[in-house]
Amino acid sequence: VQLVESGGGLVQAGGSLRLSCAASGSIFSIYSMGWYRQAPGKQRELVATITSGGSTNYAESVKGRFIISGDNAKKLVYLQMTSLKPEDTGVYSCNADIWSTGTGRRISWGHGTQVTVSS
Repeated sequence: VQLVESGGGLVQAGGSLRLSCAASGSIFSIYSMGWYRQAPGKQRELVATITSGGSTNYAESVKGRFIISGDNAKKLVYLQMTSLKPEDTGVYSCNADIWSTGTGRRISWGHGTQVTVSS
């Protein structure tokens, strides 16, 4: 199972970015997918998650600014980020709770994509 993120980059404060994550491999079903981030010197934290049923959950710090969406059939998840702040800077990683035909239920992670917000 592989998760590949894209869409990171450098943006000015107040700007927007859209992250994408594509899952591939021996995936029988997806229970949920999500985005996490890790800033330099800090622990990884949850940004947003979405279940296969479409329920979403957001960190308080991003509510009203970020929107997570997904396409289970295509094994894709997106994170639309607006009104970005310098404190949103970090490596954003995609995560998926899946049932793999090879190994059963598991959590898979992507390698991450860098988001840098300049002030």
